[in-house]
Amino acid sequence: MFQAKFVFAQLASFLDRNHFNYLVRKYGGDKYVKSFTCWYQLMALMFGQLCNRESLRDVGVALEAHQLLCNVP
Repeated sequence: MFQAKFVFAQLASFLDRNHFNYLVRKYGGDKYVKSFTCWYQLMALMFGQLCNRESLRDVGVALEAHQLLCNVP
């Protein structure tokens, strides 16, 4: 069984989430957001870049596939 972190998790660990949340609050990035926050959008865009996806539909399909595999809400 795989024990180490995936590449995406390693890249995401470089980001300072506290500072990111500070900037989101400062500029009101999540002002009218109901579920898809700025953090989740950043992670989705990073995933798309890392996997070399060509369109938003392609990113959405890949994220749905990973959600089903990992049982992530």
